[in-house]
Amino acid sequence: MAYHLCSSPSSLFHDRQPLCNSLSSPPKLGSKTSTFTYSFKPTLLPSQPKILLQMTNVSLQDPIPQETQNLNPSKGNDSQYPDGKSGSSSKNYIWVNPKSSRASQLRKNSYDARYASLMKLAESLNSCSPNEEDVVEVLRGLGDRILEQDAVTVINNMVNPETAYLALRYFQQRLKLSREVILYNVTLKVFRKCRGFDRAEKLFDEMLERGVKPVNTTFSTMITCARLCSFPHKAVEWFEKMPSFGCVPDGVTYSAMIDAYGRAGNVNMALSLYDRARTQKWRIDPVTFSTLIKIYGTSGNFDGCLNVYEEMKALGVKPNLVIYNTLIDAMGRAKRPWQAKIIYREMKKNGFLPNFGTYASLLRAYGRARYGEDALSVYKEMKEKGVELTVVLYNTLLAMCADLGYVDEAVEIVEDMKNSGTCKPDSWSFSSLITVYSCSGKVLEAEVTLNEMFEAGYEPNIFVLTSLIQCYGKAQRTDDVVRTFHRLLELGITPDERFCCCLLNVMTQTPKEELSKLTDCVEKADSKLGHVVQLLVGEQDNDEEFKRGSSELFDSIGSDVRKAYCNCLIDICVKLDLLQRACELLDLGITLEIYTDIQSRSSTQWSLYLKGLSLGAALTALHVWINDLTKALESGEELPPLLGINTGHGKHKYSDKGLAAVFESHLKELNAPFHEAPDKVGWFLTTKVAAQSWLESRSSPGLVAA
Repeated sequence: MAYHLCSSPSSLFHDRQPLCNSLSSPPKLGSKTSTFTYSFKPTLLPSQPKILLQMTNVSLQDPIPQETQNLNPSKGNDSQYPDGKSGSSSKNYIWVNPKSSRASQLRKNSYDARYASLMKLAESLNSCSPNEEDVVEVLRGLGDRILEQDAVTVINNMVNPETAYLALRYFQQRLKLSREVILYNVTLKVFRKCRGFDRAEKLFDEMLERGVKPVNTTFSTMITCARLCSFPHKAVEWFEKMPSFGCVPDGVTYSAMIDAYGRAGNVNMALSLYDRARTQKWRIDPVTFSTLIKIYGTSGNFDGCLNVYEEMKALGVKPNLVIYNTLIDAMGRAKRPWQAKIIYREMKKNGFLPNFGTYASLLRAYGRARYGEDALSVYKEMKEKGVELTVVLYNTLLAMCADLGYVDEAVEIVEDMKNSGTCKPDSWSFSSLITVYSCSGKVLEAEVTLNEMFEAGYEPNIFVLTSLIQCYGKAQRTDDVVRTFHRLLELGITPDERFCCCLLNVMTQTPKEELSKLTDCVEKADSKLGHVVQLLVGEQDNDEEFKRGSSELFDSIGSDVRKAYCNCLIDICVKLDLLQRACELLDLGITLEIYTDIQSRSSTQWSLYLKGLSLGAALTALHVWINDLTKALESGEELPPLLGINTGHGKHKYSDKGLAAVFESHLKELNAPFHEAPDKVGWFLTTKVAAQSWLESRSSPGLVAA
């Protein structure tokens, strides 16, 4: 077997250009002078009938031949340094008979043996005390004749920034350096390894003071150091300094800056560089792709996230766990749990095991979208694998349970939380559990949880008190509703619009004779709302005042609660048999676009859409629609072949009945010819002939509240 002992030292100096160069000119035939080219690692080649050696009889103490001491950059030897220049590619070899008795001794005395010694010396420097005396003592092992390349090798393999700086000073004092910037670059890399960005900046300033001009590698090291230290703004700052020193970034540096600009918040610059990267085919690392996905996700361009992911795979860059987690999190914020599930399956198929970040992203994605079974499945898997949850993740699950009416699951999660040893329920945990109990009408359990909340040192917030009022209202405990309302005022909490909406909802469930108790509460909570409610409950016959008051009320509240207010007010009207008031409110809701597209007409079908309406509002809309059909018939207008009512097919999360079930019963009471369509869930259909016959035969329409 033959051994080729010329390996590139360039990995010390430049991360991307492996070179193999000699430090000396080719020897003349018959010359007795040995040739030295220093390598890092031997490269084994296929068996050949000779041994190629580029140096002989070298040790750390041996005298170095003259031509290896004086490194002359003018002779084409710069390529071994990280300045981006190319140098001579000549290689000098000495043929040695592999059967010679000296072959093994020559291999032992090659630069690879010296390199191993330099590595040990670097390890000694890493562990020695960071003072000049100890560092000098270790470096004396190099002897008096030190190569510049030896200095580079030693520092490059160090990880201790304090002793690395002292070693740099030692070499600067003892060597006539031909490329001093190289020693600075490898010292900067030591600072980068230990994430010492402040040290790196100070060393750069010192370098300038000594008149050493930085090169591309200097800046790329500073930029990557800033990225590793999570200082994206600093990375941008150093990148933008490069032109002033005559340095031109390469594709790898540009690609790194996509990540830096993205993290620094300069999205436009990051995306602009990404466009260049695609056209100029720069190599982009997975970290940068992860940042791009985050950029698109933060801006709400979730399709952009998926496009980057597909482009990444098309370029042959394999996604890592961070990218999968980032994508799953983005799809969760996009409320696309089905896509999060697809990405998760692909991740596992590619051999990645989920970590805490994966589970957290999945829980948030499923929890936000109310994918109850999927979220609980992830939670179960986390428990089985011993993955600890944070308070935030526990609360995400509890909030989902509150929205979906998962009472037993919520109780179990709170118990797991108490027994975890790492988390305790906070005010949000108690609030969610009280909400679950309240919406289920479990008054006693809600009160016990409230007391437990007090014992844990938490005062009830407006969310807790809103849930309690809903709970007492569902149980028709009006006095407790009033008492809880006064408690809210005593705590100095100002009722918000959602709290007022809850009071309105409670009024729809309260017996007529007790409504006056709640009217006072509503008036104290919101005077405009109280005025409208007083006009309804007091049954005051003042149409103009009611219309004016209702318009002022809806102008003063947020768009997110308008429909809820209107639904509840119409429900109260239906409860009090105030059909005209209910119709006025529905008409106002349509005018203000609180309700849209309730009715539709085509040549083949006229339809009434009730999805999203409360029961009272839906019954009112039905009443108006029937009247509109009657007027159309009386005016001689032709009915279409088909008429339909769409109620949707869902049911209330805390009730066994949905709007469809209630409407089916109500349509039977009206003797209406609408029947549930077997092939269209949530639709009640009838024909033109049946509808016309019914409309002609029915007496004055009345509204029956169910």
